[in-house]
Order: sequence, then structure tokens, then C-alpha cells
Amino acid sequence: MAEYAIGLDYGTNSARAIVVDCADGTILGSHVYGYAHGEMGVMGDPKDPNVARQHPADYLEGLELTVKGALAAADIDVGQVVGMGVDATASTPIPVDENGDALALMETFNDHPAAMAWLWKDHTSDGEANEITEKARAMRPAYLAKCGGTYSTEWYWSKLLRCARTAPEVYDAAYTWIELPDWIPFVLTGNQVRCLCAAGHKGLYSPEWNGFADAAFLGAVDPCLVRIRETLPDEAHHIGKAAGALTAAWAEKLGLPEGIPVAVGTIDAHAGAVGSGVKPGTMVKIIGTSTCDIAVASLDAQLPDIPGICGVAHESVLPGCYGLEAGQSAVGDIFNWFVHKVEPGNGALHDQLGEEALALKPGESGLLALDWENGNRSTLTDPKLTGLILGLSLHTSPAEIFRALVEATAFGARVIIERYREYGVPIERVVNCGGIALKSPLSMQTYADVLGCSMEISANEQSCALGAAMAGSVVGGVYPNFGEASEAMTGVMDRVYEPIPEHQVVYDRLFGLYKKLHDLFGTREYAENQFGLMKELINIREEVRNG
Repeated sequence: MAEYAIGLDYGTNSARAIVVDCADGTILGSHVYGYAHGEMGVMGDPKDPNVARQHPADYLEGLELTVKGALAAADIDVGQVVGMGVDATASTPIPVDENGDALALMETFNDHPAAMAWLWKDHTSDGEANEITEKARAMRPAYLAKCGGTYSTEWYWSKLLRCARTAPEVYDAAYTWIELPDWIPFVLTGNQVRCLCAAGHKGLYSPEWNGFADAAFLGAVDPCLVRIRETLPDEAHHIGKAAGALTAAWAEKLGLPEGIPVAVGTIDAHAGAVGSGVKPGTMVKIIGTSTCDIAVASLDAQLPDIPGICGVAHESVLPGCYGLEAGQSAVGDIFNWFVHKVEPGNGALHDQLGEEALALKPGESGLLALDWENGNRSTLTDPKLTGLILGLSLHTSPAEIFRALVEATAFGARVIIERYREYGVPIERVVNCGGIALKSPLSMQTYADVLGCSMEISANEQSCALGAAMAGSVVGGVYPNFGEASEAMTGVMDRVYEPIPEHQVVYDRLFGLYKKLHDLFGTREYAENQFGLMKELINIREEVRNG
């Protein structure tokens, strides 16, 4: 008898549900819901570009519509659905009452920006993040060591502290704050279970210090945080465990059997890594609006702390492994910015510029860019860094700029992979997933050339949702572990982008210049004179053009 699992994927702009055949990972049905509130689902503030919120009502509407739509498309016997899994963006904390209901769903707060979910890319709490970093440096250096040396404005505690100081009426009304990957399983099961993924990478959680950051530390940052700390459980759990069973109410809403297991949640990128077959030695790059570079290492490995990496967390990706996360704050967002804001056009312009840029040789444009239009996540962890395009002339074309932006994201990716390797994490294989990996030959070939290794692409176009469904298959008893689930349900496409040796030579030179700009603007220590950098770009350009 066939066995099916449902994967729920809550992304930045939309929610998705898929129905998967557990035997081989085939997607039988899929449905997408675009969040209704804000611009492409994100509620901003025209006076503050750092604001990024979402309405929890969109999450609930998306839950019902996507599952029903995916089941209708799959046309299966729902009695053969064995489990569900959930992934979502993080850190995207939601203020809730004692029952777990989002404050934004209540009449008092239904239009209050601070009562909404604080989306991962909300950067309003930079000052608070700096306070947490400095206090941890003085009191709890181990906390910083596990999150790359800097606590981020994108993460849990900094956002809570920002709310407490700017919207105390919301903070005081909230019993606690729940990460989105934890809230959806709670809605489905009635159980508040914290996932090791969001807790470990965003919430200062580790078994090494027996759970979340201690009350003495948080109180030293600001006494208001202690009250929330008291609401948090002592333990968080990996995705191989069930958060609970589907309630009767939600079973009726979704058209599913009551009582099927719902896996503990996980972050969307980490689910994408699972759905792409991550294992020790394999890095998965989830490339979309931003990137996450996910790797794992056995818990038996003597793994050092890695500066600038967003987290080395216990069982955050797979049971039995450390999960390692790094990433870039913008990739697809940079390309969209150029297409829609600088060179106004529609989606077709992406393809046109991509084709024109692909026809150019590396170094031919004489341009060099920094990929920091939305700050730097790894390895500098600085949201106040900004983008840069160097080498512009009166002859520069849109396609040349577009290629330079793509190259910049590839150079940023190289910084990350070199940091992993520098600290002893073997990266022997790179598998890519997400929209950019699937849609942009220019990006994939550039990444292969810049990184100097093959770029494989996950066979499943919905890797994040697949990873969630795989968790559903494990808690549903189809597979005893993720190794067996991965062997059966994941794979890569036949097409592999291989590095072109002559391109590598040029990109090694350009990467050397990129690193100079990276260190010049991104570090305090760099002091080298850069009189010759622009001229070296011109030299590279002329050498390439003249053959």
C-alpha cells in the first residue's frame, strides 16, 4: 500500500504544501498561496526600510488553502497520509498569548505592526543585537562562539528587545514569543514544542549550557527579557521527533485523518538541505531571495567554533549531526532590485539580461561589485554594509552590470566556503537548490567557475517542502532515519555545471580584488593602499578583450 507525506513550506513571500509519495519522493500534488498582506506578503514601512513584518492570518489561510489544494491535485486516498512536516523562515518570532494565539489575530492588535510576525529580514534591532553581542562577549563568550562571534539583528532575542523598547504595549501583552517553524506545528497539534533548528541558530540554545540563554545573562542585557525566558521549555527537539498529533479540528479543516503525526518544525533553508540530500562532506546551497549554505558534521567530530558562521548547532539539520549555517542576505533580491528598480522591466528582463551577460567573458566588463545591498550575513555579520559597483564607465551596459552583480554573489559564496574549509569542515560536493539554481544558467556557471567545483542541482524543484515531507515520512514510520529517507527520496539532475579552467584563472584574480574590497569596507583591520585596484580591473578587462 502506498504511503504519503505532506510537506508545508512557509517562505518569505508565500506558503506551499506538497503531497509526496514516500517511496521515491515524487510530488503528486502541490499548491501555493501568496501572502495577502503587504507587498508580496511583507509589511514594510516607507519611513524605515529595515521594517519587515508579516500577518499571522496569512499563515493560517495559507495552511488551509495549500493543504486542501495539494490534496485535490494529488487525488489520493487521504487515509494513506502517514505524517506531516513543516518548515518556515527564521528567525520570524510571533508574539502570542498564554494559549499560543497570535496577538495580531486579536482585535486590539490586528493592525499593530509590532504585533505581527517579525520576518527574518527585519533589521530594526541592530542596536539591540549589538548590546547582546557586547554583553555576551563580557559574560558568556561561549554563546558568541556558537553563533559566529556576533549576535544578529535578524535573530530572536534582539527582535524581542526591540519590541519591548519601541512597542511596550505589545511586549507586555505577549505571554511569550514563538518562532514561525514552531508555531505552525503548534497550530496543528496544540503542543508548543521548540525546534533545535531555530533555537540553536537564532535563540542562543545549546545542550552545552542546558538550554536557552540563562536568566542572569538575559537580565543583564535587559530585565524585561527574563519574563520571556521563564516561558521557554528546557528542551528543544530535532525534526526526527513528532511535535504531536493532528487535532480533530484541523483534521476536519484540512480533510485529513485525525491523529497523524506532525514532525517538529525546522527552518526553510535547513529543510531544503535535507530535501537535497545533505550529509557530511556535502554542502547544500539554497539560493533564492537570499542564500543559506548548509553543512553537517557528525556529533563525534572534533568541530571547532567557526567565526562568522551563523551557527554551529546541535542536531539542527539532521539527528546525530551538528548543523552549520552560513549565508548571504541577498542574492535573488539583488537581481530583482536591478531589474525592477534600476533597469525597470518585468520578469522577462531577467532572462534577457542573463543571456546577454552569459555571452560576456569573465573580466570583460571591467566591473567588480560587492554583494551587500541587504547587508552581510556571513562572514562579517554586519547589516549596515551596503552594495558597491566599481569600474563603471560611460560605455558600461546593463548586461555588464547584471553580470558583475551575479559574480559578486559568487565571490561572496566563495568567502563562505573558504571559511568552512579553513576550520576543518570538509566540503567535497556542492548541491544547489532554489529558484536561482533552477532558473539561472549564468549564476550556476559563474558559481562553478568562481568556486572551482562542480555545481549539482537538486532533482526536486521544491526541496524545502520535500525536506519537510521527509520529516513527515520519518515520524510517520516509513523510514527509521533520514539516511534511508534521503537515499529513497532525494537525487540530483543530470545537468552538472563544471568549472571552465580559463574562467577560473580570471576569477581567481578578480576574487583577489573582491577580497580587498571586502576587507577594506568590512573590517577594521585592513589598511592597505588601494591606489592600483581600479587600474588592475582595467588591466584584466583589456587582457580579456584582446585575447
